[in-house]
Amino acid sequence: MSRERNAVAIKAEAQRLGFLACGISEATFLEAEAPRLERWLRQGMHGEMAYMENHFDKRLDPRKLVPGARTVISLLYNYFPREQQREDTYKLSKYAYGEDYHRVVKDKLRALLEFIREEIGAVDGRAFVDSAPVLDKAWAARSGLGWIGKNANLLTRQVGSFYFIAELIVDLELAPDAPVTDHCGTCTACLEACPTGAIVKPYVVDGSKCISYFTIELKNEIPASVSGSFDDWVFGCDICQDVCPWNRFSKPHGEPRFNPAPGLLDMDRREWEELTVEVFRQVFSKSAVKRAKFAGLKRNIDFVKGQGE
Repeated sequence: MSRERNAVAIKAEAQRLGFLACGISEATFLEAEAPRLERWLRQGMHGEMAYMENHFDKRLDPRKLVPGARTVISLLYNYFPREQQREDTYKLSKYAYGEDYHRVVKDKLRALLEFIREEIGAVDGRAFVDSAPVLDKAWAARSGLGWIGKNANLLTRQVGSFYFIAELIVDLELAPDAPVTDHCGTCTACLEACPTGAIVKPYVVDGSKCISYFTIELKNEIPASVSGSFDDWVFGCDICQDVCPWNRFSKPHGEPRFNPAPGLLDMDRREWEELTVEVFRQVFSKSAVKRAKFAGLKRNIDFVKGQGE
């Protein structure tokens, strides 16, 4: 089979497995991203996320992650929920409503890689879901799945940005796709809406100022300087996506494993404030919220509660 026909077959299987979209790019050095990443790190915009400083070369060259790599297959997996939390309560980022996406999407990636090996032959490769030194958004943009918006998220005109990005890096040569153009135009909705000023200028996000950073990545005490600016978010934040005009085209996912635990969406403030270890384990046993641990989530709730007192 030709590299064009192989690409078509892989995209068809990705769609059958439930992926929102699949794009292909050549596994080469990310020359344009190198100085941007270096500058972002030098300015300390990663905060206490020291792991971002590691494996600099691997982040920019997939051939250092998978020897002999020829292609990066980028994939999108929808997580936009059919129903959302009640308005008057502490808020979780929508991606954390259901089962941890690392497990869900990784299972799909393994199935796709197995398909490639069965249909095409002995292909070496690795699957990545937001847990390795891979610049997910850069590869997705390069493969034509969308463009990097002013909030530094990957955006698409068809379905907005509420999806996970994942990759298969393989030693198989496939016909690459072409990038798409930027469609943010003069819109600055995300910059104006960010309550902590994390989007310091169009296309540049200071990770150390993001609510998601404070509520998930930061292990120490949340600084008093950001008190009053969390807008009830206690795990992650969706503000810059919620206000993005392109997300009016978001469609509900069809992944049962992303459905929220019973009662989660109806929890009121009192129930969150009285959350016990037992209830935390019951509700978030398979959730990405476990990353914050019970103590971290309680810290976040107490911090946000204190803002209104």
